[in-house]
Amino acid sequence: MTTQPQRRRVAPAWPKGAQGTNETPRAPVASRARLRRFLLACAVAASAVLIDQGTKALARTHLSGHERVPLVGDALGLQLAFNPGTVMSLGADATWLLTVVATAASVALLVAASRARTVGWAVAIGLLWGGAVGNLLDRLLAPPGFGRGHVTDFLAYGNLFIGNLADVFLGVGVALGLLLPLADRQAPRPSPQHETADGRSTSAERSVAVSEKGPTHES
Repeated sequence: MTTQPQRRRVAPAWPKGAQGTNETPRAPVASRARLRRFLLACAVAASAVLIDQGTKALARTHLSGHERVPLVGDALGLQLAFNPGTVMSLGADATWLLTVVATAASVALLVAASRARTVGWAVAIGLLWGGAVGNLLDRLLAPPGFGRGHVTDFLAYGNLFIGNLADVFLGVGVALGLLLPLADRQAPRPSPQHETADGRSTSAERSVAVSEKGPTHES
């Protein structure tokens, strides 16, 4: 009886990061996904700023501060107002301070947009960013002077206060930011071994096993 030596089957050497599949390495995939989310946040913010500034220009042209145009009875209407403060004219005597705070918030939201983890967060941050920049432009460029500008308001909420669409974008962004963590808790989480760099699960990643052929015997 003779015994043949063991034969070892060696797995082929795949390129680094490929793991025997057609997928690209994780780092470039994560970078591209993060760039897409950042560009989405920028697009949402830019759209919010354009809509806000466009509606403010229309309000200054067609509305009056002495007459209200009703939209939903006495609950909602259109009336022109110039606000040196924030909602309900809070901080009206500290316009410079509000300008500094709004500038810092806009820079912080820019950084947050570059780090958005999901599409939902990119949209929420974009809305907050666009609303903050929309009102900041008024404070920087509107009369009576640079950094002391009064924000154009035209949405009259009953006898409570008069706001603008930048305030609406800020409110929607805050609400979305509060809802996203709740949705994340309820969503099923993928297995760690099947999770790609941008947070989505995949079945394309496979491990390459090394198999051994056992000894054979002849008599």
